[in-house]
Amino acid sequence: MINIFLPAILSFLITLIFMPSLISYFRSKHEGQMIREEGPRWHEKKSGTPTMGGLLFIIAIIIASIVNGIFMHNLNPTILILLFILFLYGLLGMWDDSIKLFRRQNEGLKAWQKLLGQIVGGVIFTWVYSQNFPMALRIPFYGDINMGWFYVIFVIFYLTGFSNAVNLADGLDGLVAGLSIISFAAYGVIAYFQSQIDVAIFCFAVVGGLLAFLIFNHKPAKIFMGDMGSLALGGSLAAVSILLHHELSLIWIGLVFVVETLSVMIQVTSFKLTGKRVFLMSPIHHHFEMLGWSEWKIDITFWLVALFTAITGIMFII
Repeated sequence: MINIFLPAILSFLITLIFMPSLISYFRSKHEGQMIREEGPRWHEKKSGTPTMGGLLFIIAIIIASIVNGIFMHNLNPTILILLFILFLYGLLGMWDDSIKLFRRQNEGLKAWQKLLGQIVGGVIFTWVYSQNFPMALRIPFYGDINMGWFYVIFVIFYLTGFSNAVNLADGLDGLVAGLSIISFAAYGVIAYFQSQIDVAIFCFAVVGGLLAFLIFNHKPAKIFMGDMGSLALGGSLAAVSILLHHELSLIWIGLVFVVETLSVMIQVTSFKLTGKRVFLMSPIHHHFEMLGWSEWKIDITFWLVALFTAITGIMFII
């Protein structure tokens, strides 16, 4: 059991040691986040905070996963495809962040460009997955439903959907880092009990990197993870749930991400159909901000909800 914590320790140390240098570098280059105009007005003071912190913890996760995969003789296609998704979705996010920084605006890649990259990642992931796993969807309380190549559509939808869901939730200092730590830790435990040590190695490498990142990302944040970090985490989280063959469990374990996304969908639909808004502001974490909640109160409340869904999700699966 102790061996699967080694990747967490390694990614934690890499991120912890090198993050101050990365922050200093971005500050010297004036590479700061442009805060969206439609967000809460008090977020304007965050403008200029270094972003793309996801760069370092992604590198740390890749190094820790590969080193521990070699050490534990578990460097196989499963770890490699997880690292591929982490890297590809992180690359899309980096491209998006870079455009925003270069143009000094909050708009980056066009939606179709981002979607195309996410689809390519989904197709490649499914091809590798299909070599070793059934193209079947596990339905709780029912069993497996063989979907054949329709499973490809599901995988693309899941990877794209959750990468964007995590991205939407990344609006408060520390929020997504904390939520992701909880979700990946839950799947790390599930992977261990399913004897999928390769997936467990990856999950705990993510947990370690994010724990160190949270030291610099909690309020007041010294650096943001950017789209580079959030897209990579969301896509990887979906990929992990698929490889563990408990795909739909992510709807519960990642419930906060689902609610964040639904709040945006409900807000947009309501405004287009009736001209009225359901929430004071979406995603829903901004609604609570507008009600007067502090960022810390929202973070802790959302983390507690995530902890509850994670623990109950683990209990149901194992």
